[in-house]
Amino acid sequence: MSPAAPRFSVVVPTVGRPSLDVLLTTLAAQRGPAPELVVVVDDRRGRDTGEDPCELACERARAAGLPVRLVRSGGRGPAAARNAGWRRTASEWVAFVDDDVELPPEWSELLVADLSAAAERVGGVQGRITVPLPSGRRPTDWERGTAGLADAAWITADMAYRRAALEQVAGFDERFPRAFREDADLALRVLGAGWELVRGEHGAVHPVRPSDDLASLRQQRGNADDATMTALHGAAWRERARSAVGRLPGHVATTAAAATAVVAGLAGRRRTAAVAALTWAGLTAEFSYRRIAPGPRDAAEVRRMLVTSVAIPPAAVWHRVRAELRWRRHPPAPWPPPVRAVLFDRDGTLVHDVPYNGDPDLVEPVDGAAQALARVRAAGLRTGLVTNQSGVARGLLTPEQVDAVNSRVAGLLGGFDTVQSCPDGPDAPSARRKPEPGMVLDAARELGVLPAECLLVGDIGADVEAALSAGARAVLVPAPATRPEEVEAAPVVAATLAGAVDLALAAAGRGTAS
Repeated sequence: MSPAAPRFSVVVPTVGRPSLDVLLTTLAAQRGPAPELVVVVDDRRGRDTGEDPCELACERARAAGLPVRLVRSGGRGPAAARNAGWRRTASEWVAFVDDDVELPPEWSELLVADLSAAAERVGGVQGRITVPLPSGRRPTDWERGTAGLADAAWITADMAYRRAALEQVAGFDERFPRAFREDADLALRVLGAGWELVRGEHGAVHPVRPSDDLASLRQQRGNADDATMTALHGAAWRERARSAVGRLPGHVATTAAAATAVVAGLAGRRRTAAVAALTWAGLTAEFSYRRIAPGPRDAAEVRRMLVTSVAIPPAAVWHRVRAELRWRRHPPAPWPPPVRAVLFDRDGTLVHDVPYNGDPDLVEPVDGAAQALARVRAAGLRTGLVTNQSGVARGLLTPEQVDAVNSRVAGLLGGFDTVQSCPDGPDAPSARRKPEPGMVLDAARELGVLPAECLLVGDIGADVEAALSAGARAVLVPAPATRPEEVEAAPVVAATLAGAVDLALAAAGRGTAS
């Protein structure tokens, strides 16, 4: 009897581009095995008040037979979005694909063959990226840059990871805010944990998406991510990640020449200023030529290259220096960082649930709530309250009544460092109402901590979902209102509030002592 085919899910981070529809259409048309689940993670900030392109694309994919789930991650970048996605899956393997790739009909068939052939210690299998370039003319600078994806190592435009490897290293480091280096960082941590990474036979097509004249200038923000890689993995990280050095040394020289020319000119040192200016002009001309020569050389491309070749060197140096100074002042801890704040749901978690309660006199803490919060505060952790209060939208409560009940909770259990209350109802789009991540993100921002440094304790699935979408950790403490399927789906369950605090203190590195 042949072994069962590996089970896999697909995670797609997106910002609502039209290409998402194309990707899901090609995924639905696969002639090989279908994924157990497709998680589309909308990483835009806020919510649409009209037609939602992500919702529409997912609806069409469901109609085509794909098991699609849409979640939102609050605009925190592709690393955070991928984490929000894979933590919703249960498959042995998770295939990450970008929303601007297209999957050939044989993709899933070849993917499953690659996963079946993977040895026990293979933690990830990279797909082969094909970038179609225009025929009949030379590619532009932007097109050549995109074509470089075909040779890049461990990029998550098409990369499958074993769930056990993702769990061991806690997924992507969400301190990488852009689609740059977050995949290399994950690969190095997976390799460092003793797994192997291999290149498979499955592959995706990555068309060159449209760009504007300043796209290459904005890409210089990636120099900050290079500084983060150095801070986390040491100066030799490029060799281990199979990454080219790039042009930063040349950009430093160009920027230094420009700065010298300006300073010397202001100081009246004309000869020095002239030499420095000529040096800057020569370096800038050489950089421009290297970008123009392989391209189509039409007027628009030449103009684009000349303008950005002047602006790129100082921008690259600025982003790199700024990030290096930041990490020198505050060296980054290994991922994931320890918990620094514990957030609590209110009704059903800290106090007995009285539906749409606007009367402070009806507030009754659950057993052990005061002691649990006292332990959190004694450990030096911040505390927060995050509570849905849809009674306001339903006309059953006033904001003043909600505030009065929250004040009564604080009076009985001690004050909170942040209180987040959402009055929105379930029928209107809301970025804050749990299970959306908004309140958790707002609490983290107000406390001055990363979302990953927060742990949310709640009693229903919406609490857990809000935490996962925000990148926080979550502990479910079942209450009478908790459904069995919510308990089954929760990543961590504690029988009591005290048990949840034990877990929070352990995640903070403070043990479980009271």
